[in-house]
Amino acid sequence: MQRQLKQTNSALDPVCGMTVNQRLTEIVTIIQGQTYYFCAEGCREAFVADPQKYLSSAPPKKKGLWGRYLERLEKATGGKAMNCH
Repeated sequence: MQRQLKQTNSALDPVCGMTVNQRLTEIVTIIQGQTYYFCAEGCREAFVADPQKYLSSAPPKKKGLWGRYLERLEKATGGKAMNCH
């Protein structure tokens, strides 16, 4: 039985919150000595325009219908798993 190693080369896109593989992406920027990885050029451009907006303590909003559904579900359950019975 093989053990799977924990993936340590992943990073979160600070703009949209998407998981990005650091080894595969070419869309990066360095601000004050810290390297940031992005899923798309649009996210990188938005970050470079106003980094403090995305570095604040508030988590990024999830995009799309599924993201909004998950936010509402988390708010309704207080982040706890739902009990079926």
